[in-house]
Amino acid sequence: MMALLSMDAGAQQDGAGTSVWSGVYTEEQAGRGEIAYRQSCVNCHGPELEGADMTPPLIGGAFTANWNDLNLGDLFERIRATMPLDKPGTLSRQQNADVVAFVLKANLWPAGTSELSRDLGVLKQIRIQSSRPDQKP
Repeated sequence: MMALLSMDAGAQQDGAGTSVWSGVYTEEQAGRGEIAYRQSCVNCHGPELEGADMTPPLIGGAFTANWNDLNLGDLFERIRATMPLDKPGTLSRQQNADVVAFVLKANLWPAGTSELSRDLGVLKQIRIQSSRPDQKP
């Protein structure tokens, strides 16, 4: 078990072989992300990230089904290029990473000890997986 924890911590640093189950953000970062979300995203995606009308939810089965087996780089770039809908591209790279961290926390993926990177190359190495890899479907 200890060797497994050490391997996960090392994988988290460079993103290789990492998933959202590896603890790729910190609680503090998710807290900053919640503030940015409440300022820039809540009007469309709702206070509980539930979505509304034509706006997709950022939590739950519909969200995880849409993003399953993609990577955090894809999610980060979608947010960076198209959000907020009324002012796309106005959030900083750090704010985008923080919002992604908040979305990860809201979906109950575990926090870790290192902040989620703003580097697209690193983010592309982190898989979104709806189910914990060590659990059988």
